[in-house]
Amino acid sequence: MTAMQQAYNVYEDRCPTRLVLDRLADKWALLILDRLEGGPVRFNHIRRDIKGISQKVLAQTLRKLERNGLISRTIFPTVPVTVEYALTPLGHTLTDTVSALAHWAEKNMDAIFAAQRAYDETHPV
Repeated sequence: MTAMQQAYNVYEDRCPTRLVLDRLADKWALLILDRLEGGPVRFNHIRRDIKGISQKVLAQTLRKLERNGLISRTIFPTVPVTVEYALTPLGHTLTDTVSALAHWAEKNMDAIFAAQRAYDETHPV
């Protein structure tokens, strides 16, 4: 571990790692990163695959992920212009974690719904 790595502490309120965690904790960022695991994808393909994301939010999230070095953007000089997004080597270091988290929710929804019902029965509004 380098001296720089030791200087960061996610439990400190002013640690810059909090900004990265904030970016990664976003549902759209997780879904985009998981979608890009299979290889480069065009903007509109991502938008079609991730139901419910608006064009504006997709563009904003892609920019933030690119700024943080997690994805790359490649522009092809076609008419109209084609843009593809792909995971960077840094982004690839997250694929197992992102996939596990995203698909954990799918596998455990029944248990979560049961826990919510049990809680609601014992904690009336």
